[in-house]
Amino acid sequence: MPEMTIGAVHLAKAGPEYGVGVYRQITEWAATSPGWMQTSGEIGTELGILVFVALFVLQWWRARGRDHRSMAMALLAPVAVAVVYGLSEIIKVWLHEERPCRDIPNVRTIAECPAPGDWAFPSNHSVIAAASAATFLITWRLVAAFALPLAVLVALSRVYVGVHYLHDVAAGALLGVILAPLLLLIMMIPGTWAVARLRQRRPLTAVLGTAPPSEPRSVAAELHATASNR
Repeated sequence: MPEMTIGAVHLAKAGPEYGVGVYRQITEWAATSPGWMQTSGEIGTELGILVFVALFVLQWWRARGRDHRSMAMALLAPVAVAVVYGLSEIIKVWLHEERPCRDIPNVRTIAECPAPGDWAFPSNHSVIAAASAATFLITWRLVAAFALPLAVLVALSRVYVGVHYLHDVAAGALLGVILAPLLLLIMMIPGTWAVARLRQRRPLTAVLGTAPPSEPRSVAAELHATASNR
């Protein structure tokens, strides 16, 4: 078995070996935290993902009156996040790390433990949150200042409510932060080219909008432009 594969399997099994103490400390503290805080943690762990979805929709709406590159980035950012999420699901099925709330006896968790077969490593919530925040660093920096702290809160909330080890969320965040921006940059050139041509079709203008008439640019010029994302 290649060394990389051995390393990944070992990390996925690290919960029972290394992470139990930290997990117990966090969940015991969470179980004794105020009721409003527990409720906020349980709701917020899911609500945070919906906030990222809303931000992507807002970014698309904002890009309808901007250049081809802006619209391409707005459409491709959630695609990049979805691809990384799909990869994290494949890793989960491959590594089969059991949820700590099921594997560790006598623990109190805020959230209900996911069903058997819903594996732990890496955390999908962390992947989605971190990947979304990382793409905003490229596409909309003003929003990134809000999105990055939100991604951290979403990731940590998964341990707080008891459904993940700390290394699950760390791995998920790392996966999202590295891969999503990389995929977005790879798709940027063909995506901008496609938007420039699709916008010429009148039925699609309701979805894609039109580039500002005061700033006619070629696709090549837009790819090298440094238009503000603020």
